[in-house]
Amino acid sequence: MSRFDGYFLRQLLVLFCFFALVLVSVFWISRSVSLFDRLIGNGQTALVFLEFTALSLPSLVRTVMPMAVFGAAVYVTNRLERESELTVMLATGSSPWRLARPVVLFGLLTAVMMSVVVFYLRPASVQQLDRREAEVSRDIAAQLLREGSFMHPADGVTFYIGRLDPDGTLHDVFLSDRRDATKPVTYTGSRAFLVWSDERASLVMVDGMAQRMDVASNTLSTTLFQDFSYDITELTRQSVSERKNVRAITSSDLFFERDRLINEQGYSANVVVEELHQRVSWPLICVAVALVGFAVLLLGGFSRFGLWPKVLLAFCILIALEGIRGVASKFVLRDVDLWWLLYVPSLLGIAISVICLRLAGKPLRLRPSSGRAQQATGVG
Repeated sequence: MSRFDGYFLRQLLVLFCFFALVLVSVFWISRSVSLFDRLIGNGQTALVFLEFTALSLPSLVRTVMPMAVFGAAVYVTNRLERESELTVMLATGSSPWRLARPVVLFGLLTAVMMSVVVFYLRPASVQQLDRREAEVSRDIAAQLLREGSFMHPADGVTFYIGRLDPDGTLHDVFLSDRRDATKPVTYTGSRAFLVWSDERASLVMVDGMAQRMDVASNTLSTTLFQDFSYDITELTRQSVSERKNVRAITSSDLFFERDRLINEQGYSANVVVEELHQRVSWPLICVAVALVGFAVLLLGGFSRFGLWPKVLLAFCILIALEGIRGVASKFVLRDVDLWWLLYVPSLLGIAISVICLRLAGKPLRLRPSSGRAQQATGVG
């Protein structure tokens, strides 16, 4: 590697780290706001919030890394062009293909980083995140001990607490159970207590009333009670999704245990194949966007508008590639035989870069007309 290659590569890596840090911070803050409201509002601690945000970082890194790679390639190439460093290298006989060598190496390095994220870090983080979400959703105290607001711990169930004492006594309790649409039941109590026994939890209401509606006969029965125990363990368990997340499957299982996942564990073949090829295609897109950001800026000669038209063109190509990726994913989910569409954006980006580098190495020149040529000869 020449000194210029090392210099170019260092600039790319430094700007890549900067753009990745900025983009991850922006996306992290935007997502953390809603996550903070949901967790802290449900009675969870700040440590749980930090744990959840940390587990979401690999997914954020996977999303923003191609944009950071593209931004670094465009910014560094633009700066080297403005400072005439690329012009000097071209004047000394270096071809655009030769100048693209550090960009290719930069794309390969970021592809290796992306591979670590998509093949190992992201599946592990999603698996742990799903496990922690299941544990939090089963935290009855955090879900139910919220005074002054209507809560829905399960579909068809509404729970309300008027006041909560420091000793755990609940006042003005309202519980509506509409899971059986033919016989909805409403419970009210002046006081209530949460009682745990082994892995079971019960809500003991005191001095209350139960109203049961029989929809078939259109009758309402009312029962007054001094104390009544209501099992609430199943409420939170029903809110936990039992379906497995395909993003949490390890990459080795996707590669070598695909048939078992589809036949024995009930995963959809389209979903499994789409997730597998998505993971393989993500590192390739890093190489493609790095080359696009460099090659497009080498097109053409001097312009009084600077390089901004070329930057805009490169950005439009990036948007088009990302749009094709989204459309390709939908097609694969419909037809598993179209898995190859997931690699089209990467291959298309590399093809565009090759064409741009070829045009930059042999720019098109307008040939003068024969009449003007003869006139110029006569004048001479």
